[in-house]
Amino acid sequence: MGIMEIIGIAGSVSLLSGWRLYLCVFATGLAMRLDALPVPEHLASLAVLENPWVMGIAALGALAEFFADKVMWLDSLWDTVHTLVRPIGGALLALAIVDPSDPAMQVIAFMLGGGASFLAHGGKASARAVVNTSPEPVSNIAASSAEDIATVGLLYVAYEYPAVAAGVAAVLLVLVFGLLWIASRVVKRVFFRSSRT
Repeated sequence: MGIMEIIGIAGSVSLLSGWRLYLCVFATGLAMRLDALPVPEHLASLAVLENPWVMGIAALGALAEFFADKVMWLDSLWDTVHTLVRPIGGALLALAIVDPSDPAMQVIAFMLGGGASFLAHGGKASARAVVNTSPEPVSNIAASSAEDIATVGLLYVAYEYPAVAAGVAAVLLVLVFGLLWIASRVVKRVFFRSSRT
């Protein structure tokens, strides 16, 4: 696996963990346990993700997040609590993907992975706060379900086709910036209206 594939996978997983950290950990561990994800020798540190205890805790976290994320305002509370958890998890996942014999690359992966995860988390949390202003629960459930499906699908693509993982990361980055832009526009519009009344 070349450097671009490794960077693409690290970027994709970090960005996706900003949306669904526990699901990323569980899905990666499950794929490794089922030998659906061949792990190169230099990524042996990822083997910890297929530990039954790690998978069990990640599965419980993913299940709790699945239900919490469907309930209006509870999803925003969940996101607030995970503002520190997701970026650290994304940074550690990115760190586990790079070659441990290169300390400089590890530091870069840790910083970029944490930053990417924090950025994705910010986009998700902002977009969900905007969705929560809708009086009906359908849009909240639809947005959450779309995130669940996208996370699983994009994780599969990133691991199955490492050559396109960088493209997946780039698309996710554009999507996150788009979500942040939309959320900022809605917030400005709400504050502008409230200041005029």
